[in-house]
Formats: sequence, structure tokens, C-alpha cells
Amino acid sequence: MATKSTLRSLLLIGAALGGVTPALAAPQEVAPQPMTTPAAVRDTFAAVPADMEEGEIIVSARRRDERLLDVPVAVTAFAAADLERLQAVDLTGLQAAAPNLNLVQGRGSAASANIFIRGIGQPDALQTFDPAVGVYIDGVYLSRIQGALLGLFDVERIEVLRGPQGTLYGKNTTGGAISIVSKKPDLETFKAAGSALYGSYDQILLNGYVSAPLVGDRLALSLAAQWDKRDGLVTDPRTGRRYNDRNSATVRGILRAKPTDTVEVLLSADYNRQRTGLTLGYATAPLLQTSLFPAGVTTLVPAEPYGRYDFRASTSFRGNEGQRLDHWGLNLTVNAELSDVYSLSSITSYRKLSPDLFIDIDASQAELGDVFVGIRQQQFSQELQLKWDTDNFTGVVGLFYLDEAVRSHQEAYADDLFTFLGGPVSFTRFIDDRQKTRSYAAFGQASYKFTDRLSLTGGLRYTHETRAYNRFTTTSSSAAFLNNVTFRFPDNLPAPLNANNELAFDAWTPSISLSFKPSPDQTLYVSASRGFKSGGFNGRANSLNDLTLVVNGTPTLVTSFRPETVWTYEAGARGSFLNGRVYLSATAFLSDFRDFQARVGGGLVGATGVFPVLNAGRLRMFGFEGEAVIKPTSRWNLRASIGTLDANYREFNDGRRVPPQTFSCNPTGQAITCQPAFAPPITLALGSDYRIPIAGAGTVTFGSDARFVDAHWLSVDNRPGLREPGYWVANATIRFDAEDARWYLQGGVKNLFDTLYRTDGQEFSSVGNIQTVYYGDPRTFNVMAGFKF
Repeated sequence: MATKSTLRSLLLIGAALGGVTPALAAPQEVAPQPMTTPAAVRDTFAAVPADMEEGEIIVSARRRDERLLDVPVAVTAFAAADLERLQAVDLTGLQAAAPNLNLVQGRGSAASANIFIRGIGQPDALQTFDPAVGVYIDGVYLSRIQGALLGLFDVERIEVLRGPQGTLYGKNTTGGAISIVSKKPDLETFKAAGSALYGSYDQILLNGYVSAPLVGDRLALSLAAQWDKRDGLVTDPRTGRRYNDRNSATVRGILRAKPTDTVEVLLSADYNRQRTGLTLGYATAPLLQTSLFPAGVTTLVPAEPYGRYDFRASTSFRGNEGQRLDHWGLNLTVNAELSDVYSLSSITSYRKLSPDLFIDIDASQAELGDVFVGIRQQQFSQELQLKWDTDNFTGVVGLFYLDEAVRSHQEAYADDLFTFLGGPVSFTRFIDDRQKTRSYAAFGQASYKFTDRLSLTGGLRYTHETRAYNRFTTTSSSAAFLNNVTFRFPDNLPAPLNANNELAFDAWTPSISLSFKPSPDQTLYVSASRGFKSGGFNGRANSLNDLTLVVNGTPTLVTSFRPETVWTYEAGARGSFLNGRVYLSATAFLSDFRDFQARVGGGLVGATGVFPVLNAGRLRMFGFEGEAVIKPTSRWNLRASIGTLDANYREFNDGRRVPPQTFSCNPTGQAITCQPAFAPPITLALGSDYRIPIAGAGTVTFGSDARFVDAHWLSVDNRPGLREPGYWVANATIRFDAEDARWYLQGGVKNLFDTLYRTDGQEFSSVGNIQTVYYGDPRTFNVMAGFKF
């Protein structure tokens, strides 16, 4: 938990940041303007999207456009101006900006997103494990976290939905969902915008956007592009090379057509290309070498080899090994108004993902956990939605289909892991695997208004999914007994999985909510919802040892892991007060998880290099989330959000231990000693911006924000070195907008006080005791110039 002194310091500094700008000048007071929702307290230079009414923000959390104030869901919305204020280049810019949101760059890859909401996320970055937070772009589900660290350059809004979204969004949303909505081309008006940023470490960020009508008000095209390049933050003292850089280029085009007044067609295409060096972490535990004969262990690299972390780390890679990613997709959306009551939407998408990633997992000059992972993923999805809307009865029914194929080639290099009779033993493992998933779903949700104030919403989704997995692994080693050791899954199992050698899952995910509106701009609600995350196969299984767990005291072969399910109960309120000058929202929740999925770091006693996956048992979480936006004057905006989380295992069936040993979550078979990973008890965000008019010239806006993330573990096994003790980060901007709002200049600083904080971890303790952490960026400065018309 956060200490009182830490929280007191955070609150004092946040208050100071919020009060800096008013103290800079004493302008004449102006009467406040009405505000209905948070959109009205956005930065004054924010453009209001075409489908928003002035002073209101529209969200589609329930698969239809609604006022944020009317939605009985725990959701936070970020408009384009919010993203500029947060200096967000990609999704990591939202870290802790919403209650109980932990969103960071994932585990040694510049292109992966590690997303946890309310302490729930993905237990392993490998492509055979599914996320627990769904990411959607214009209604299209992204199946993998690789390539999900998306640039934010043509975004209309981002919605962060907290809690299971199993009814309308489907599988793999037990933690929540992040929905990104792109700007639509304007059918009537030519629009253009662009910006150029230069910052620390020679960062260059270029954004461009243009939207133009092509044929009257029936056809329009938008094109957007982003180039983000930055030198490395981390230096290897042994070679002088720099790592943890950025080099990404993204383009997106959207063609919008309205052949009739009742039909809209949107065809979009996007492509992202990344070419970066390695992403290095830092070793927090001694790295060990094992002597096979005579038996013994030697320390190769001490913990924290360069002392307290100062962005120095080493790698055994010496060539041009780095990280490459190509990610593209096509999306066709058709919206048709069938009548005054009914409308039909079709969303068809094809996406292809091709990352080639070199990762030094041990982050040292020793070759213990150096790997290459090449992934080829493609997915096709189709969704149909029939919506209706009458005065008292609204709803949606739909069908969903997903066909995904993932194959990978992996190589693991560990020439420093073993010795034999005092001499070195070379060791390389080669892996080729393939996974095929088909998912089918039917869903429906309807809301009935008993009165203008009281409404009931109920929904249900049925999902059927099949999954097949094939894996071949072999070794090459100078030691004969380690050479050419092969394993085939499922061929080497004692018996077939079933007739088709595949898994099949069925899930019903209902939801129900009752909402009451004391006034048109206030909503109270209670809800219950169920979610599930797909089961699957252990994508790190290199032998039967990886699949052997203890069941009822007996070592048992467990060939797959079951789906994870959750029931969440919420009570919430949101509303606008004082003629729109104050917006408040609050949510209390309780979540009960069953068959919680956990990839742990070590296998049965005596086993080396094994990585079991557990259905660990039961997990309970409860907490509170609050958000506030206050406009004391027409020039001054204040923002605050807080999330609290009490997460505890109710049952942890740790099948690795015979007998129990250190770091087991259940060492005695009675008391559970570990805490869920990535579940900080408190997240807090404070922000302020103050606008000063300059007669005949424009306006100057001073902005600042501070975010606090409490202490939390970075691994399921709660390894001492894989823990973040809690941190806060402050950012600040100063911006000038011309009087005609056509151009602007901005200066910014991120991580104002140069806080050192950990964001993620790698736990492979059964391979040379690897325990590696990754750190957030140091203090950086930037200047930006832009235009829009």
C-alpha cells in the first residue's frame, strides 16, 4: 500500500501544479459557461467531432451512440484534445489516466501492449495466450497484444471500459476493453491538420491529416500519417551501443460514401511499420550457470550489475539484431437505416501481423535467455448488428465470427546456461508452432424504460470456440545428451486430446443493469455482468514436464488450461452539477474470478527450464473508482481520478510443488502468501489547465498533470526483485494558440521530476534465475508546432 507520506507528497505536488498557472497572472474574471459533460471542460482548442453536440461527449460503450451521462457502464472517454494534453503518442500515454488502468509497453518488445484493468491482463506475452483486455479499432477486435501499441494520430476518441464486457464485446474482456474510434472524413468540408515535434534523444514526431469531399456530399476521403523516431534511452557500457529506441511509421486511409441518405459505407486501410533495436531491461537477481557434472551453480552476473539503474544495461547480442514489425488491416463497415426504428450494421475485417523480435530476456552480456520470436498472424472477422430504437425500448442483436491463424518460429540461445566437467556447453532450442482458432457468437441486449427516469437493461451472449495447436521443438547442443531432444505436441502425448485433437469451449455471458435518473444529467445504476477468457494450450511446453502438475497429491499430465470466468457486480453514479461546472462519477465493484489463468516461473522440484500454466483457482477483487472535472472559471479546468483495488486470491492451486518450496503461492497448502500481479491498490491522476487570452494574438494555456501508481508485483510468483514500490510522474505543457485557431506552438516536459519507475517484468527463474524488469522513460522535453483548418 502507499505510505501516508507518499500520498501526502503527491497531493501537495498535484495541488501545487494545479495552482501554478493561476498564480502566473491575475486576469479579469469571466462568467463561467455552461457545461453538460466532461467534453465541455476540455481544452479550449479542442475540436468537437461532427457527431457530438456542443457540450456533450458521445460514447458507443453499448454499441450505440449515447451521451456519456446516460450510460450505466464504468467508462472513461478521451477526446483528441485530451490526448494532446496528455502528450500521448501511443496508447502508453494513457497509463493511469483512467482509474485502475495499467497500460505500458510490454515485456521487451517495442510494439506490444501490456494492458491491465482492475488488476486483470495477460499472464504471458507469448502469442498463444489471450489478453484479458480487448482492444478494438472502429469495432474490430485485435486478437494479439503484439502490434497493439497503437499510435494516436487520427483518433476522434478512446473509450476505456472497465469490468467484463462479455455481452456486447465477447471473449477476452474479463478486465475490460479499450475502444478506439477514428475520425470520419467530412463529406462537406475540406480539413487538414499537421504537427512537427522535436524532443529529447533526438525525437522527431510528424503527424499529418487531410480530409476532402470528392463527389458532392456523397463521397469523401481522409488520409493520415505518423512518423515517430527517437534515439535509444539505454546504453550498453561494454559496447557503447544504444537501445530502447523508437522508429515507427503509420498510415491510414478512410473512404466514406453515402450513396443514399440512409446508407453509409466506410472502407479503411491502415499499415504500421516498425524497425527498432533491442528493448533492454535490467537484471534484478543473480544470473546463474548450472554445472551438469559435477553438480553445482555459479553466479555469472550479479543482481543489478551496474548498481542502481541509470539506463545502462548489457546484451550478448552483437550484430544488428533488433525488432521488426509489419501490421496492416482492411475494414469495411456498412451502416443502413432500415426505417425510423431499425438499423443494420456490418463490420468486415481482415488483418495481418508480422513481427520478428530479438529479445534479450536476461538483459546481460551472458547468453542465458536470448531469443528470436517470429510471428505470422492473420485474422478475419465478421460482425452483424441489428439495432432498434423506440421511445421506451432500444436494443441490439448480432452475430460474430472470428477466424484466426497464428504460426511462429522461435529460437532460444543459451550457450552460457550449462557447463560439463568445467567446459562450456552450447545450447540452442528451435521451436515451430501453429494455432488455429475459430470463434462464433450470437448476442443481444435490450433496454426498457419503465418511466423517463427508470430503465432496465438485460443482455446475453453465447460463444462457441474451437482451438487446435501443434508444436515441434528440438535442440542443438555440444553435449550429446542435450542434442536433438525433440518434443511434438500433441503427437507425443500418451493419448490424443480427442477425436479432432482440438479444444472446444462454450460460454454464456449475461449482463443486467437497473438505472435511475434523478435528473436528465444524472444517472444512478447497479449492474451484474459475466465475462470469460478463452482457454488454450501452453505455448512454452518443451516437454511433458511443462504439462505435469500435482492434482490431489499426484503428478498428473494437464494438456490444456480452462477458460477463465468472472462475475462482476457494480454500483455507480455519474452526473453534471452546478449548471455544468462540475462533473462527477463514482463506481464501486466486486469481481469474483474462477479458474484464474497464471503462467508461473518454475516447474516441479528439480525441473529446469519449464514453464507451467495453471488454472490457479479463485480470485476476488473489490474497489472504488471516482472521476471529477471541475471548471472554477471559464479559463480554468481541474481534473482528478482515483481507483482503489483490493485484490486477493481466495484459492491458489499451485500444482508445481512436491513438496512445497520457496516462492510458491501456497507453500503450506493452507495459507496463500502471494498477491495478484499488476494490481496496484491505488491509482491517482490529477490535472489542471489554465487559459490566458492575449488581446489581438491568441491564448496561452498552461497545463500540468500528475499520476500515481501504488506498489505492485510484476510477476505471479511475487519474486522480490520483480516489484514496483510505487511511483508518481508529473508532466507539464505550455501552449500558444493563434486567435484564428489555425496554428499553435507547444512546449512540454514529461516525467518532470525524473522519476525512476518499473513498468513490467520477465520471470523465467527456472532458466538461470532470470528476473528482469523494464523501466519507464526518464525526463524528456519537447517542442511542437502545428496547424489545422
